[in-house]
Order: sequence, then C-alpha cells, then structure tokens
Amino acid sequence: MSTEVVTYESRDGVAIITLNRPEKRNAINNDMATQLRAALERLNEGEDRVGILTHAGAHFTGGADIKGPPEDFPACVPNIGVPMQKPLIAAVGGWVVGGGMVILQMCDLCVASDDAKFMFPEARVGFTGAAIAGLAARIPHKIAMELMLVGNAMSAERMYQAGLINQLTKPGAQLDAALIYARQLADHAPMVLSVLRDYVGHIIPKGPSELAAQGRATIQRIRQSADAKEGIASFKEKRKPTFRGK
Repeated sequence: MSTEVVTYESRDGVAIITLNRPEKRNAINNDMATQLRAALERLNEGEDRVGILTHAGAHFTGGADIKGPPEDFPACVPNIGVPMQKPLIAAVGGWVVGGGMVILQMCDLCVASDDAKFMFPEARVGFTGAAIAGLAARIPHKIAMELMLVGNAMSAERMYQAGLINQLTKPGAQLDAALIYARQLADHAPMVLSVLRDYVGHIIPKGPSELAAQGRATIQRIRQSADAKEGIASFKEKRKPTFRGK
C-alpha cells in the first residue's frame, strides 16, 4: 500500500512540498515519483503562488532507488514532466545525487545548507537518462562536464560559486531562508513572474532527452484528460462530444 512519501503544506500562499522518505535518504521510487508529480500539478492548479521543494531528514535525495526505480522519472521533474506555471524554490541539504541534480537544475532558485554535497554518478554505474545534460546551459561548461563525466562529489560552496545555488545557510536553516524568497515572490505580480519564467525557458537550450521527456509528458496529459475520456464516451454513445479543454 502506498504511503505519503511526498507531503504538501500550504502556508500563506506558499506550498511546501517535502520528499518524505528519510529512512531511505529520500531515494526516488515509483510512489515518490508519482506523488511528486501530483504535488507539482496541485501547485499549478491551486491558489498557492510559489512552491518550495525540500526534504525530510538529513538528505535531499540519493537519486533513483536502485532497488525499485521509478517507471518514468522525467514525468515528475519540474519543467520537464510538469511544466511549472509558478516559481519553484529548492531548499536542500545533505546529499543531492543523480536525479536530485536533475530536479534541482530545473528549479528557479535554490537555497542549500553549507554541508550539502552534489554528485551525478551515472557514468560510473553505466546508465543515464541524460536529462542532466541541460546543466551545461545553467552553470559553466567545464564544471558541468566534471560533475557529469568524472562523477566526484562537489561541495555546496563550489556549486554556489558556479551559480547553481543562490544562498548558503547553516544546516537546518535552508527552509527558513527559502521561505523568505517565497514570501517575496508571493507578493509580486503573478503575470510578470509567469512571463519572465516563460521567456527564460525559451532562452535556455534544451537537450534531446529533455525535449523528448517534455513531448511524452504533453501527450500523456492529453491521453489522461477529461476531453479524451469524453471523446471516447461520445464515440461509443454515438453523440456529439462536449469538450471543455481539460
């Protein structure tokens, strides 16, 4: 039976989305991927104006659960599987590994504790979805290549200097710092934030894996839509369909 491995809390217009599998270093299994996607969609559709993505326990995430990896990891990645309509801030500490790096790079802002460690070990284990390639469009090329190809852990200080992190905090203080950002954004004009995010999304280059995942996610949303169900039902019932764009 599925448990709540991703929680959602609304706090004065700010959604706090928490990876909640600390006993497994928040390793991403199918349940977590499914629930994370649902939480991001809830943020898009609800009244909260800004989201913070954070974690229970000491570590943001150890990446995909080797013992039970998600069936479709890109589907839960913000701005890849779920096109975000509102700003999303990452608040991370401890290990940020593999898929956690992919999620982090797709957030708008990031606050990290100074003990955080960043690693992308897929070249070592012989498997990749390659969505991480977009990191080279977000931080200096040589640092991105070292992270991806060499696979050694990098410190929070180095990631801050590279521009992946906006602010460093003491361990345990990253959520409070992220809330300061979030409350500022929640008071800003939503339409302006939306346009700026959209335009930046057109400027940042996207790699083949990212584009393929976005295409899959778009088709999947159509297939699972109420309009798709209405179309099938109307065909079976030999009547004109009533589409609502949902």
